[in-house]
Amino acid sequence: MFVFIPLIEGIRISFTNWNGYSQIFDYIGFDNYKNLFASKLFKVAMINTLLYGVACTILQNVLGLAYALFVDQKFVLRNVVRVIIYMPSIIAGIIMGYMMYGIFQYNGGALNDLAMLFGADKVDWLGNGSRAVWIIIIVNSVQFVGVAMMLFLAGLQSISNSVIEAAMIDGVNRRQMLLKIRLPLLMPAISSSVMINMIGGFKMFSLVFALTNGGPGISTHSMGTAINYLHFGNENAGQAAAAGMVLFALIFVISYFVNTYFRTKEVEV
Repeated sequence: MFVFIPLIEGIRISFTNWNGYSQIFDYIGFDNYKNLFASKLFKVAMINTLLYGVACTILQNVLGLAYALFVDQKFVLRNVVRVIIYMPSIIAGIIMGYMMYGIFQYNGGALNDLAMLFGADKVDWLGNGSRAVWIIIIVNSVQFVGVAMMLFLAGLQSISNSVIEAAMIDGVNRRQMLLKIRLPLLMPAISSSVMINMIGGFKMFSLVFALTNGGPGISTHSMGTAINYLHFGNENAGQAAAAGMVLFALIFVISYFVNTYFRTKEVEV
C-alpha cells in the first residue's frame, strides 16, 4: 500500500503532462524523460547527487571508523563521548539545515559575527555554489557520522577476543591488527554503513532545502530538491515523477553493485 502502489502511480504519472492538481491531463509518452535529460537543472542535480552520495559516504565512514576505534577503548566518560557524537543524527534534517543556516548566513550569521569580532571581513559562505555544495557535504557528514560509528562499534565488539589474543601472541602490530584482522571482519558492518550513508546522500533533500533551497541559482540542487522544484515550483508533476523514477533507478543500480561487491569481501572465522 505504501510502497508498491505509489511506485506504480509514479511511473504512470511520469508519462503524463499532469501539473499536480488538475483533473485533466494527457499521456505524452517519453517526452518528460527527453526534456528532463536535456535540461541543465537535471545535469546539475545529478552531478550534485552523485557528489553528495559519494563524498558523504567516504567522510562518514572514515570518520565513523576512527570514532569507533576511539570509543571502543576503555576510558572515563566514553559513553558520554558516544552520545555526543551520535546526538546530531537524531535531529531532523530540516531543523539541522536551519540551525546551520544561522551559522553560515551572510548577515547575522554566527560565523561572520565571530570573524568580524576579530577584525576579518564577512564571507558569503553560501553565495558560491561550489563552496555551498561542500558546506552541505560537511554538515551532512558531521550530522550522521554517529550512525556509522555505532555500526562499526557493534562490529568491533562482535569480534571474538580469542581472535585478537591469538593475533597478539603471533606478534601482530597495531597496523596489521587493523588492516589484516579487524577490517576484514568488519565487512558486514562496513557494507551496512556504506549502503545506509550512500542511499541517504543520494536522497538528500531537507538539508539542501533549508540551507540553500538549491541556490545560488540552481548550483546546489540535489535530485530531491529538483523534484520538489519541478512539482511545486514549476507545476510539472509529470517531469517531477520522471526525475523520481531516474533517482529510484540510480539508487537501485548503484546499491545492487555496491552490495554485491561487499558480499565478496566478507570473511568467516
